[in-house]
This record gives sequence, C-alpha cells and structure tokens, in this order.
Amino acid sequence: MSTKRKTSPARGKKAEEPSRFCPRFHHAVELIGRRWSGAILNAMLPGSQCFNELLAIVPGLSDRLLTERLRELEAEGLVRRSVIPGPPVRVSYEMTEAGKDLEPVIRALGKWAERWVTIKTTIPVDWKALLARPHNRIFRNAI
Repeated sequence: MSTKRKTSPARGKKAEEPSRFCPRFHHAVELIGRRWSGAILNAMLPGSQCFNELLAIVPGLSDRLLTERLRELEAEGLVRRSVIPGPPVRVSYEMTEAGKDLEPVIRALGKWAERWVTIKTTIPVDWKALLARPHNRIFRNAI
C-alpha cells in the first residue's frame, strides 16, 4: 500500500521514507465516493436490481445520472449488466465478486454514518400559503 519517496536531506529526514499516499486506495475512495455511487452500491447489496427499481430505491437520483454511474461501476468491474429478454426487454444489474467484496466496507461506512453524521431536516413548506401569494400565480396553474 505504500511507496517509497525521496525527501530532501536538508530537512533532516531520512533519504527515503514510506509514502502515506496509495494510488489504489485513492482511486477506490474516489470511485465509491462519487455522487450517488455509494447509494447505488448500497441499494444493490441485497441482490440483482432492475434499472427502475434502483431509481425507486435511491430518492433524488435521476435516470441520466443512474445510467452514468452504472456504466462507470460496470467499467470498473463492480457491477454486471444483464439484459432480460421481453417483452418488455428489461435490464438488470448485480454486483460482481469485486463489488460484493465491498459489502463490509459499505456496511461499516453505514454504521459510521449512523453514529457521526447528522442530517439537517428540511424546513416544512406551507404550499397553500406560498401559492396564495399574488406573485406566485404562475406556479398555481402549473401544480
């Protein structure tokens, strides 16, 4: 996990010391830390999921972004895409062996989040009062 790095002898350090930077670790963290990737992998832990099932499981995820992330995860060898003949033709996604090996990591991150992450609650909106205002007439017809 560590590589050797030369340091300046003028600083009074050894000529070589282990680097704390690991490119593989960095790549892995960047991969599962991309927006929505962790949530998608977490949603796939129970087993194979169809595209629309994943959209329903992860709130706020757009179909465009889900497609993008699934392609990235597939290219990295974490997810396998399978076409289910129809009609209608459906596409299913499941974790590969490499993806399944992330399960303890994902679960540990979930436990850490339960303990240390605070989610700010959204402010409840009184839609009737908001739409009753004269400057919001345009939006009243849209809803």
